[in-house]
Amino acid sequence: MSTLAKITSLSYPRRRIFFNGPIIVGSGPSGLAVAACLRDKGVPFLVLEKSNCIASLWQTRTYDRLKLHLTKHFCQLPKLPFPDHFPKYPSKKQFILYLESYAKHFKINPKFNETVLSAQYDKASGFWQVRSVNTGAKEAEGILELEYICRWLVVATGENAEMVIPEFEGLSSFDGQVIHTSEFKSGKDYRGQRVLVVGCGNSAMEVCLDLCHHNAIPFMVLRNSVHVLPREMFGKSTFELAVILMKWLPIWMVDKILLAYAYIVFGDIEKYGIKRPCIGPLELKNTQGKTPVLDTGTLEKIKSGEIKIVPGIKSFSSGKVEFVDGKFIDIDSVIFATGYRSNVPSWLQGSSEFFSENEWKGNAGLYAVGFTKRGLFGASMDAVKIAEDIADKFFACISKV
Repeated sequence: MSTLAKITSLSYPRRRIFFNGPIIVGSGPSGLAVAACLRDKGVPFLVLEKSNCIASLWQTRTYDRLKLHLTKHFCQLPKLPFPDHFPKYPSKKQFILYLESYAKHFKINPKFNETVLSAQYDKASGFWQVRSVNTGAKEAEGILELEYICRWLVVATGENAEMVIPEFEGLSSFDGQVIHTSEFKSGKDYRGQRVLVVGCGNSAMEVCLDLCHHNAIPFMVLRNSVHVLPREMFGKSTFELAVILMKWLPIWMVDKILLAYAYIVFGDIEKYGIKRPCIGPLELKNTQGKTPVLDTGTLEKIKSGEIKIVPGIKSFSSGKVEFVDGKFIDIDSVIFATGYRSNVPSWLQGSSEFFSENEWKGNAGLYAVGFTKRGLFGASMDAVKIAEDIADKFFACISKV
């Protein structure tokens, strides 16, 4: 039984702590942004982080070649820009350095290895009760359960807390390596292999490109339609250009401009097996949260045949995969680029009553940051709003004492 399973199945001595400020669950970019804004307002806060470092997704569950898909201007957190010498699209390593310097600058010191078991609002008292345990405690020290009592709770665990791997017939009988992209580091480990990459988003495209660069043979499963856009248009990042155009034009017209430019650059990509959705890329993002792929070189590999597009999967067997069109291919490994999901419902009691993943402010002193599918840019804007709202309430409470 895993450590976490033991913790959740047993009871431990509990210590109750009243905290006169908000508790932030999660120390990724969203949690750090809220903490920094609260520090700027002079509001005390406590950050609980289940791993042993800040931004654990970036530090431990991302591939080596990863770079920010948007320019640094749209990815910086509130009140501290990226260093001037950082490139337009910072690398994974540079972004982690930025986050670490950000935490140091604003004196953000999370309680690491602190796993939140549950958070429940007590209507009688008007306070949140947050139960947690320190999973990094040494066995000799024993495990102590803590119960924090606070007026305000900020959920900053994000949309990428738990990996998603769909079920397929025969997958358990496949005798090659099967991993999620959160475990993928570099294509060098797959040199000479035939690798099935399940998914067609930004991660899937970049994993396939990295596999090509290390002489592997990738097959990318493209079951649904997807928008693929150049990363830059007219010398600006595609996102930046879209933001500028939407100040003057309706979204449907901006979509037409983006797609027309993409056609000029890429040509007809449907003949390579990539079908575009009927809804434009920006409207699709706004209505369904589906992010367009920003191409960094993958399309050229698809056109050259180095990356092969395959249809949906029907089943797996030993060393083989069967597709919905009845064809089989031999494969050595499978990489699932099938995304993540939030784990909030597993620990936030009555989450449907208090919590909305589309809004930064919930009920009863609950806030959410990093859930609106607007990336770092949207999370930063919400962090500012959250800190301002909490600060108003915090100082109103103080003035009554």
